[in-house]
Amino acid sequence: MNIIKRKLAKSIFIFLVFLAIGLFLWLAKGTLFYLFNFGYIGLSVSLGTALNGILPRDKKMWSRKITQLMIGIYLLGVLGFFGHENMQIEGFFFYLLAGIFSGPVIHYFVAKIFGTLLFGRGYCGWACWTMMVTDLLPWMKPKKGRLRYWGMVRYVHFFGVLSLVLVLWYSFQANDTRNISMMLFKWLIIGNLTYYSIAIILAAVFKDNRAFCKYACPIPVLMKLGAPFSIWKIKIEKDKCTECRLCEKNCPMNVKLLGYMKTNKRVASTECIACQQCVNICPKNAIRYTKGFDLELKGYINYNNVQKLNKENE
Repeated sequence: MNIIKRKLAKSIFIFLVFLAIGLFLWLAKGTLFYLFNFGYIGLSVSLGTALNGILPRDKKMWSRKITQLMIGIYLLGVLGFFGHENMQIEGFFFYLLAGIFSGPVIHYFVAKIFGTLLFGRGYCGWACWTMMVTDLLPWMKPKKGRLRYWGMVRYVHFFGVLSLVLVLWYSFQANDTRNISMMLFKWLIIGNLTYYSIAIILAAVFKDNRAFCKYACPIPVLMKLGAPFSIWKIKIEKDKCTECRLCEKNCPMNVKLLGYMKTNKRVASTECIACQQCVNICPKNAIRYTKGFDLELKGYINYNNVQKLNKENE
C-alpha cells in the first residue's frame, strides 16, 4: 500500500511539473496552447505512473506503453501531421537556425535537453513515437547482450543530420522562412517512414525492440549530456537484493544494473530509459525509482561478448 501511495504521489508531482512549465510558457508567450500542450503531456505521464502503481506486476509494462502511445500519437499525429510541426531533430536544427521559438525547439529543450536533468532519458522510455510502435513487437526482452561499438552509429547519424541541415541552410537557400514549414513537413513524412522501416527491420533482425534506440537513433547524443545529473534514478537496495539477475535479464537496454548495486550507487547509466521494467520484475521489491542528487559517470552495459563469457563460466 505504501508503494502505491508513493507512486500516486509521484504521478501528481510529475503532472504539476509539466503544468508549471505550461503555465510559465503561457504567461511568457501569451498563448494558451502551451498550457494545453504541457498539461496533456503531464496528464499522460502521470496517468502511466499512477497505473504503474495500481496494476498487477505482470501488467505494469502496459502503464508505460499507454503513456507512450498517448504522447507519441499527440506529438507525431496532432502536432506533426495536423499542425505541420516537424518534431524530429532536423526540425529542431532548422528552427534554431531561423531563430523561431516553435514547437520543436520547445520540445527539445524541455524533453531532451533540460528535462534529462530531472528524468534522465525518460523520454525514450515513455514518449518516443518511433519506439511506441516497436515496443509492441514481441522482442521487448533482449536475449543477447548489446553489440559493442555499434552505438557509434548514433553519433554518425546525429552529426550527419546536423551537417546536412547546415549545408542546406547556407548553400541551398533553405533559410527562406516562408517555405520552411512545408519543407519540414515533407521531411517529417519521409523521415518517419524511413525511421519506422529501419526500426522494425532492426528489431526483427536482432530480435530486440530497442535495437534502433541502441544503434541508430541520434537523440541520445543530446540526452547523454544531462542524463548523468538526473534527479530521478533507479536504486537497488543491496540488503534486499539476492542477485537473481532478473532485472538485468529483463532490461530492454542491457544495462548491467548490479554493477551499480555492488558499488552502492544509483543507476547512472545514460542508457537507462527509466522504463522501470527492473522495478516491476524484482521479486524482492529491492529496486526503486528514487530522487536525489548525485553524479556517477561509470557506465555498466551487458555486451554480447560478456554474456557469452558468462555462459561459458556457467
